[in-house]
Amino acid sequence: MTSSQRRLRYLARRTLLVAAVAVLAALLAVADRAGLFGRAVEADYARYHGKTFTVTRVVDGDTLDVACPDHGRDSTRIRLLGVDTPETVKPDTPVQHYGREASRLLGNLRGRQVRLELDERRTRDGFRPPRLLAYVVLAEGQQFETADGEAVDLPAGANVCEAIVATGHGYADPRYANPLQRQMERAQRAAMKARRGLWKDVTVADLPHYFRQGPHRLTLP
Repeated sequence: MTSSQRRLRYLARRTLLVAAVAVLAALLAVADRAGLFGRAVEADYARYHGKTFTVTRVVDGDTLDVACPDHGRDSTRIRLLGVDTPETVKPDTPVQHYGREASRLLGNLRGRQVRLELDERRTRDGFRPPRLLAYVVLAEGQQFETADGEAVDLPAGANVCEAIVATGHGYADPRYANPLQRQMERAQRAAMKARRGLWKDVTVADLPHYFRQGPHRLTLP
């Protein structure tokens, strides 16, 4: 290879590198404007954390809407933090074991005042539009009716996410770290041991995929 050819190859590589850096810089700028590097988290934290809102709709056992405009809607969709309940409305997915019971439990919140508590490290999920991730805390005491016909009295300040797990209406989600993860896991172990709610007759096939295999695999009692 002649010196001219080597120089041309060097210039071509350098041009490609410069172009790649420019594209990456442009993508980072777009991501920054979208709030992926903290701005959106800071805005969500300031707007929602510790604030009280009225529940306007319950979608399923771990998703609800509160009265606060967001992403062009007249409400903000909340995905409960740290908990996962059986599906009832997921497209192309049949209603799962104890899904209706979980939805009915969360339905106790319709029209009630709740306080939102966020994890300042991550406030949105990957849905479009992204849902707000939050613990839902009772602003006032309330009696919940469980699927087993029991009445559970929850005081003001009770974390509904933890109550869902403790009563066996949902799982402590192990996939994403959250501030109350260990507390949720303890509540789940207690519910499993007492065979509360879904744990009364759940089978391995009923469990979410992350509990059937992999590092979070569960052994049923």
